[in-house]
Amino acid sequence: MSEDIDKNEEAVEHPMDENTAEVIENEALSIEEKLTEELNQEKDKFLRLFAEFENYKRRTSKERVELFKTASEDVILSLLPVLDDFDRAYLEMSKTKEKDLLKGVELISKKLKNTLEQKGLAVVEVKSGDNFDADVHQAITQVAAPSDKLKGKIMDVLEKGYKLGDKIIRFPKVVTGQ
Repeated sequence: MSEDIDKNEEAVEHPMDENTAEVIENEALSIEEKLTEELNQEKDKFLRLFAEFENYKRRTSKERVELFKTASEDVILSLLPVLDDFDRAYLEMSKTKEKDLLKGVELISKKLKNTLEQKGLAVVEVKSGDNFDADVHQAITQVAAPSDKLKGKIMDVLEKGYKLGDKIIRFPKVVTGQ
């Protein structure tokens, strides 16, 4: 009889009916679903991080290109008064009889202008009679316009404007009609 009791105890300790097997299978599926969900979350994090890094690389590359384009801006800005002086000297020397001296100044001026143009410097073209645009011109003063047709138009250019690439680095200084 003690053997029968031992067998019954074993049967009670490890009952393996259909409900228990189903519960174990559901737990295994839920663990698998949890792991799959965690894997998907980690994949999503990785993809987002990768995309963010690609955007960072693109942005820094673009900034580097912009820096190279305008790296010489400070040097060119400091040379603009020299260009102005050459223009004034040429204008004054053209009034004298010293043609050889005039040629020398002209050659040096052209060499400097060509060098700066190779670096991307360009003159902002402005002439008397053009419409005044505050985005492109700097109005120094206003004078009475001789006719209604010249109101709001550029009367005179006091100082040339320059741009480096597409960016205006010095606005042309103009007199407008009122």
